[in-house]
Amino acid sequence: MRSGVRGALAVQVQVHRGARGSRAPRVRRASRVALALLALLALAGCSAVDFYWQGLHGQYEILSGAKPIDEVIDGASDPRLKARLALAREIRDFATRELALPANDSYRRYTDLGRPYVLYNVFAAPSLSLTPRAWCYPIAGCVNYRGYFTEADARAEAAKLAAQGDDVYIGGVPAYSTLGWFDDPILSTFVRYPETEFARLIFHELAHQLIYVKGDTVFNESYATAVSDEGLVRWIAVQPQASRAALDAERQRSERLRRAFRRIVGAARVKLADIYASDASPAAKEAEKGAAFAAMRADYARVKAGEPGLAGFDRWFAGDAGKGPNNASLAAIALYTARVPAFRALIAEEHGDMPRFYARVRELAALPKDARDAALDRLAGVAPTGVGVDD
Repeated sequence: MRSGVRGALAVQVQVHRGARGSRAPRVRRASRVALALLALLALAGCSAVDFYWQGLHGQYEILSGAKPIDEVIDGASDPRLKARLALAREIRDFATRELALPANDSYRRYTDLGRPYVLYNVFAAPSLSLTPRAWCYPIAGCVNYRGYFTEADARAEAAKLAAQGDDVYIGGVPAYSTLGWFDDPILSTFVRYPETEFARLIFHELAHQLIYVKGDTVFNESYATAVSDEGLVRWIAVQPQASRAALDAERQRSERLRRAFRRIVGAARVKLADIYASDASPAAKEAEKGAAFAAMRADYARVKAGEPGLAGFDRWFAGDAGKGPNNASLAAIALYTARVPAFRALIAEEHGDMPRFYARVRELAALPKDARDAALDRLAGVAPTGVGVDD
């Protein structure tokens, strides 16, 4: 998990997925989106103008720098990049053919951004709550993070939220989806990931193009994660015998590490939820909160001693500026994993038939949120408690 988040959406350019057609209609639609956002700038206050403007500039940088994969392969001198882009073509074709994901030009071009992340997401939660703050936008609806294309802008926003008393967390994002309104390219921020993570990420972002529910980040991210997990298993199954075993071992190792991480974090979430719901004074809750986070870090150190691979989560446990994890970083994890068991169960109910699975997901998406959450609880076989943590 890269900086605690994976495959987020760029809020400031998100829009609902429309019908796909020729490039000319897509260009006209993109122009209408840009005009709509510019109209919003005229109506917004100064801080909102800055936010939307940096979003437009960041998206333009990505799209204007994109080149067709074949062209990049022909001109590249780096054999590893050439091989990885060739692999991207295979993964992209597989996604449409075997997972019924959108047949469009996304991930058929490449942009070199020259930085480690495309986006920096800011998460915030009250000092004595695990419920993340939400930001609402005219087009994308409400989401539980605020995205910036530069780390400096993200840190400025985080500093303002921290000054108001919130716990804050900044997560670097390697990729995001514009939900089909633009042809999202392969980015230098993730092109060199291990093959299993590379394939998983492409499947995840394409899943967002197929189904997106305004105002329900947990639903959107858990659904896309379930699709990417299923897609990866199927991708490995069709690989040549010589590489299949190594890829599956890589996948299983990654899953094992994620499960261990989620167990540690999940136990801390349960403890903290009890603390915040108690009748203790705010001062007493703050003291218990500190003890709970210290216990979580100690638990991590103990488990990591027997599973050195967990060191990949050291950065998350260090937190921003070495201050350690907090309510906001815990909330960020839950957003991406909480409903995964329910969607995995739904795939199993449909016997792996992805078009039927998507039809069921659309039915859930059409429900009011309370009914949707109750249905997901039933699918996961848990008590109706709303959001849990994938273990």
